This record gives sequence, C-alpha cells and structure tokens, in this order.
Amino acid sequence: MAHHTSRGEYRRRTLLTGALGATAAVLTPTLFTSAASASVAPTSTAQARPTVVLVHGAFADASGWGDVIQALRRDGYPVLAPANPIRGVASDSAYLASILHTITGPIVLVGHSYGGVVITNAATGNPNVKALVYIAAFAPDEGETVFGLQTMFPGSKLSEAALDFRPYSLPGGAAGVDGYVKKDAFREVFAGDLPRATTDLMWATQRPGDTNTLQQVSGPPAWKTIPSHYLVARNDNLIPAAAQRFMATRAGARTVEVNASHVAMMSRPDLTTDLIRRAAR
Repeated sequence: MAHHTSRGEYRRRTLLTGALGATAAVLTPTLFTSAASASVAPTSTAQARPTVVLVHGAFADASGWGDVIQALRRDGYPVLAPANPIRGVASDSAYLASILHTITGPIVLVGHSYGGVVITNAATGNPNVKALVYIAAFAPDEGETVFGLQTMFPGSKLSEAALDFRPYSLPGGAAGVDGYVKKDAFREVFAGDLPRATTDLMWATQRPGDTNTLQQVSGPPAWKTIPSHYLVARNDNLIPAAAQRFMATRAGARTVEVNASHVAMMSRPDLTTDLIRRAAR
C-alpha cells in the first residue's frame, strides 16, 4: 500500500535534510584541516605564537632538546628541531637558512654549542627571526672560529687527546675527518651532571663534527641586529664559562647563569625553557 507524505511532513524532512547538509559542509573541511595541521599548530594559541627552532651542536643530536620541546609544546608553541649536518660552517648555515625560509611568521632561533655558530649565520638578513637564544653556545663575530673562541680562555677539556678521528669519503674522491668524543672522556667533557647510563647512550649515538669546522671563519653575525639571549653554563668543560660570558656581553644578550654542564638544556630544561619563553615574549 502506497504511503502518502503530508505537506507538513514533507516540509519538515526538507528542512532537516538541508540542516544536516549544511552541518556536514562546515564540519568536513574543519576536520580535515585539524588533522592536517595538528602536528604543527595543535591549538589556536599555537598559531599566535612564534615558531621555536632548536639547533643542536656537535657530539649531540636533536633528541637533546626533548624535555624543552615537550614544555614548549604544552605552552602552545610550534617547535622544530632539525638535524644539523655539521659538515661545514657555510653549508650548515645555508641548510638551516633554507629551513627557516619555509616557516611562516615570527621565529625564535635557539642554538646549543656549535649550533650557535649556525644560527648566528643562518639568521642574518631574515626578518622573520625575532630573537636568538644561545644555550652554552658559540656566538662568533665575523672572521672568528670555533677553535679560537674555545681556547680564548682556559678551562676546556675538549683536547685532541679526548677525540677519536674517523676519515670519511666525499664525492669526487675528496675526504673529510670526523671527530668523536672518546667514551672515557665523554661524560666529563660533555655532560658531567647527567646519569652515567644517559651519557653512555649519548656517547654511542653522538653526531660527529667534521674537524674542518673548527677553523672555518664565521660570517656577519645576526646578533648585531637581532635581540639575543644567553644561558651561561658555569660548569661547562667544553666552552669555558668565561668565554660564554665574553660572547654574551659582546652580543648585548640578556644573560642568565646556571650551575650546569655543557648540555644545560638537558640537565636544566626548566631554565632553558624559561629563557626561550622570555625571548618569545
């Protein structure tokens, strides 16, 4: 038997169908947009904050920023911690500069150790970089080298005797030499305030640095035009605290000091994160 729909019932169904269709049209792109952007900007607060880019140095990798990344993400900051090639000052800086050019909006650029050399060069001329943060890092002036700054003041325990040297091949038949901190020296030189089990793992996974980077000169420094912040690690056995203070003062950096080893971002992630927050504000 055929079912006849009354005019009133037909009108109610039409209105309901139209409302559901309109709701789907709104929800569908929203769901896809949220899923696509969740890893970059999980909240509307994150979209309003600068992107924090964290650059590691030699004998380490990006995992050293782990606790800092978690804290910053909880605050709603978009965070990126790219791998630093550590093949040469000019090439490493160009690589980071290319990454920075893919980021929309303001950037807070943070470097640890040799990563400070890289951010000093990569940020030059980039108007999106609003602040530089040095965590027990090299902040060279034009023409200076890592080796020159490391040995400017006494106290560094990163000597030739503390390193293992391993040659590697380059395209065209050329060769380079990587330096690794020896296992029996790693904890004292690099991370004396971390548990030995942690430093044993760090030693095994350390990212070596091409020894040529020690004598390669730095270019025009970004800290001359971009506000800078510096965390001095008082117990650093790689970059003497006196050298850190010298570089921080010269850069006009807002400076804090902490009783920490060279990897202050790992042993004192709280103070490291606080300094980054200040720079971001």
